[in-house]
Amino acid sequence: MKSQIILKPGKEKAIKLGHPWIFSGAIHRVQNAEQPGTSVDVCDHKGQFLARAYYNPKGSLAARIFSRQAGQELDQAFLERQIRAALARRPALRPGFQTMHRVVASEADFLPGLIVDQYADHLVFQILTAGMENHRDAIIEVLKTIFSPKVLMERSDEAIRTKEGLHERKEILIGSHDQARTVAYENGMALTVDTWEGHKTGFYLDQRLARQMVESYARGAEVLNCFSYTGGFSIAAKRGGARRVTSVDESRPALEILEGNWRQNPGNEDCQMENVRADVFAYLRQLREQGARFDLIVMDPPKFVSDRAHIDRACRGYKDLNLLAMQLLREGGILATFSCSGLISRDLFQKVVFGASVDAGVDLQILHQLSQADDHPLLLSFPESLYLKGLLGRKVSLS
Repeated sequence: MKSQIILKPGKEKAIKLGHPWIFSGAIHRVQNAEQPGTSVDVCDHKGQFLARAYYNPKGSLAARIFSRQAGQELDQAFLERQIRAALARRPALRPGFQTMHRVVASEADFLPGLIVDQYADHLVFQILTAGMENHRDAIIEVLKTIFSPKVLMERSDEAIRTKEGLHERKEILIGSHDQARTVAYENGMALTVDTWEGHKTGFYLDQRLARQMVESYARGAEVLNCFSYTGGFSIAAKRGGARRVTSVDESRPALEILEGNWRQNPGNEDCQMENVRADVFAYLRQLREQGARFDLIVMDPPKFVSDRAHIDRACRGYKDLNLLAMQLLREGGILATFSCSGLISRDLFQKVVFGASVDAGVDLQILHQLSQADDHPLLLSFPESLYLKGLLGRKVSLS
């Protein structure tokens, strides 16, 4: 018996428009697909073929489409073809200027559940779904064939795997733990990346364009970089001509890497550096009590919400941070503020920042709407692929 899922009447519209997700509530019947990750035909209520997907009965997001071609298997040949196509769509890497990027961005590159990041000769991948987990061996062989990496590492240590019935996993497949750190280049910045212990796969690649923007506004500025991690925005501000950069993060290892990044990016030697290990919320309130002021503030917090039930709480957190930032900005100062929470829409985030400006008694001239870099593409048919929202604005007082 063929493995397939039959949709309820009317539920095929989004699929025909290119959306890759099928929720359990849209499914009328499932045939011969008891094992998580089984490849299936997706058919409308009349039995007409729509797409190929893999199915998982364990969650509400039941199926993810990987092909629109009848009979297509999620095999090694298909994986190699799709990964090569994704790589070909990326801007060329240039040694000494740009040597790190995202190669595969899950659904946005038509490989749902797979992420592949490259840092110079280090390659890091994440498998987030049962459908991709079933083809892990093939994925590894394809990555070896295409990239011949010096270090190949799996960072499938994301909690989202539990929703797929999977355990978290970290493993070095080529190389060793003492090779986990590497130096890669972004826009000419030399940045140390810890691919084993670092956040995500080691670095926040999606903020490449935003860091360029911050660099362009940093000349002569006193800069506060909140949730600084290993200092991508801090180094960009230094390169842009900042006179002082204060970086705040709770992680001592991240701040230690930041110090190394500062040293290995010469130039603007008069720029003063201060690294503060602290809770950002508490530290911002302390700065406000001290009457501190800054010309440029970067507010790039971690993901605040992964469940719709907690959206209101997340919005309160974003509002508090932006209110404090606006109170700490000098008149005419620049705020670069972000949300990487996929459940927070761009419109909602802008409303939250507006609410903060009202409470602060100021206004914000929005100079740029920011988003994820071009190696984290947005599919028009899959709006969920837009997760990073940013605003860069100038503080102006209300008259």
